[in-house]
Amino acid sequence: MKAYIRSSSCISPQKTFRNDEFLTDVVEYTGTRLSAIEPDYKEFIDPKQIRRMSHVIKMGVAAARDCLNKADTDMPGAIITGTAFGCMEDTITFLTRIVEQDEEMLPPTAFIQSTHNTVAAQIALMLQCHQYNNTFVHKGISFESAVLDALMLLNEKEADNILVGGTEEMVDTSFKVLTRLGLYKRWPVSNLSLLSTESSGTIGGEGAVFFLLSDKSSADDIAELTDIQTLYKPKDIAISIAAFLERNSLKIEDIDLVITGKNGDTRNDGVYKLLGELVFKNSSIANYKHLCGEYPTSSAFALWLAANIAKKGVVPAIVAESSKDNSAPKKILIYNHYQNKYHSLMLVSAI
Repeated sequence: MKAYIRSSSCISPQKTFRNDEFLTDVVEYTGTRLSAIEPDYKEFIDPKQIRRMSHVIKMGVAAARDCLNKADTDMPGAIITGTAFGCMEDTITFLTRIVEQDEEMLPPTAFIQSTHNTVAAQIALMLQCHQYNNTFVHKGISFESAVLDALMLLNEKEADNILVGGTEEMVDTSFKVLTRLGLYKRWPVSNLSLLSTESSGTIGGEGAVFFLLSDKSSADDIAELTDIQTLYKPKDIAISIAAFLERNSLKIEDIDLVITGKNGDTRNDGVYKLLGELVFKNSSIANYKHLCGEYPTSSAFALWLAANIAKKGVVPAIVAESSKDNSAPKKILIYNHYQNKYHSLMLVSAI
């Protein structure tokens, strides 16, 4: 199964939204979490609706509409999103009001918009799209599950021009909980030095990234999503990677660039270091989580990065790990895992 990426749009802690420059003006943060740089939403959403929307809904709707605009498409054939935590802001607001108001006279808006599928639903309502609409909540592979669903729809000719996205927001309450669980660092660190700071924990992140996928090629395509695979606690990831490449008639020597999910957490990065010594020892390697932070659907940012590298033929210096030949990569492999449980592989090819 493969698909052509017709367009993409990315709201992240970097200047990625509607910016012709490709990660040349990098934003540095010092702390333990990164916040998305939000656009002027009035261009995409009625101002009367904006005040009723939470952070993640606004990001998702704006990124989705910008993605459609770039492809000059008014109506997608399907809308599929992936999220692990859903609309945390509305969920926490609703639960807080339950306690504060003794379960009486509760405003319904926060409850209505607290479900995980709210972003996909809001996009459909604004577009008046009555086509297939689905949201995957599969923890660390939520975005990949959404992409797999889109590929199956394309393969079965059930839909075309499918809008696929990964969304996640970071709010104070969830950040505190995840920090206590040891996911994030407990002292400030610069995101640009994150990968060289070998200690427990990483930095939090958030964002909304959307893609328009089609099974028909066009002159304006950004890149080709050649294949995707998800794995849960694989026994030997090196063997899994080799099998993934083999089914695409490739060897690791055929891969021009490997994008990994290193995040500065010694417990997380051990897998990548081992693969770097064995499987990827002769490969050009790039990393991305120091730009967007760690969150369950950050692989959507990785796919956005890979697609733009394939389109522009350049690897931004800020993501390149080594000084090996990074010129015009044609085959790009994305390998990411979330908490060493949910692993995913994506193969991106230049058009």
